Amino acid sequence: MSDQIVPILLPKWGLSMKEGTLAAWHVEAGTEIKPGDEIMDVETDKIANVVEAADGGLLRRCVGAAGEVYPVQALLGVMAPVEVSDAEVDAYVDAFEMPEVEEDEEEVPSHLTVDLDIGRIRYMTREGEGTPVIFIHGFGGDSDNWLFNVDAIAADAPVYALDLPGHGGSVKTIESPDLGTMVQAVTQLMDHLSIDKAHLVGHSMGGLVSGQMAIKHSNRVSSLTLICSAGLGDEINADYIDGFVSAASRKELKPKLKHLFADAGLVSRSMVDDLLKYKRLDGVQAFLEALSSNLFSEGKQGVSIAESVAGSGVPTTVIWGAEDAVIPQSHSGAVSGAKVEVIEGAGHMAMMENSGRVNELVKEQL
Repeated sequence: MSDQIVPILLPKWGLSMKEGTLAAWHVEAGTEIKPGDEIMDVETDKIANVVEAADGGLLRRCVGAAGEVYPVQALLGVMAPVEVSDAEVDAYVDAFEMPEVEEDEEEVPSHLTVDLDIGRIRYMTREGEGTPVIFIHGFGGDSDNWLFNVDAIAADAPVYALDLPGHGGSVKTIESPDLGTMVQAVTQLMDHLSIDKAHLVGHSMGGLVSGQMAIKHSNRVSSLTLICSAGLGDEINADYIDGFVSAASRKELKPKLKHLFADAGLVSRSMVDDLLKYKRLDGVQAFLEALSSNLFSEGKQGVSIAESVAGSGVPTTVIWGAEDAVIPQSHSGAVSGAKVEVIEGAGHMAMMENSGRVNELVKEQL
């Protein structure tokens, strides 16, 4: 009956992930699991996140121990129906070959770079068939914000996620830190990659950029998925924006990052440290100050795109975290004719906090 045994493995989030810590189990042996159930928390050097069950079944063994570090694809649990004996389950666990972390193995680079007219742009990509999907991150973010999404969507289409100018590994010295520059970066990358038309998935400021692409270049946009998007209303949390820009230490930055999540416990030490390293790079501080002044000044958004996006004719899905503390969830209904979904228990980073549902909605939009 070994063909009835279903393993629960440590997932791989992003090409650079080699191992993760099993932080906690949410279920115990004897639990009947349904696909999509939250079964455990896993922490990496990038972020902590909940793992959802890909398959359903009766959990017979919790093989992994909370607090332990495991390589990607390690056996953490076993599901099997009651008719499979305990001896068969034990034999399956004993025979499973745990993978090892190969420190020196040659890997596909997690990111690529290209020199465009606008400057150097970093991006990640996954191969696939069909019309490409381009993920566009928000203010102060980068392409790693999509670690829980790109692989899932790559099963249905080629995927790209870029670092906008001033962010991540892209050019930091920008003559005009504004919306037009962000749109130029997307169009120039599409030209370089010979992408005539793409589905755009934008988060926060990336939603504003995606919407502006649909307005200015509707012939190049197959669809829009806007996640907690800027540009759909007036209000924005000035305490978060101004605090993020001015923060110069862990003590100052961490409380501001808690605005991003419904579960503040997702703000890990490594997340804070990575953002501080980014903010200390040459040119970043001046860039963030100028960009925030242009787009989000004194708690008000400087650009409104809702009406023009509706008029563009581009099919649009709007996704919002019900507990978004950065941009009000009330903005979700601003685009006339758009499909709208509000996700309970998620905040501004909905694509991280409930990646499973967000990925389903993106696939539906494709």
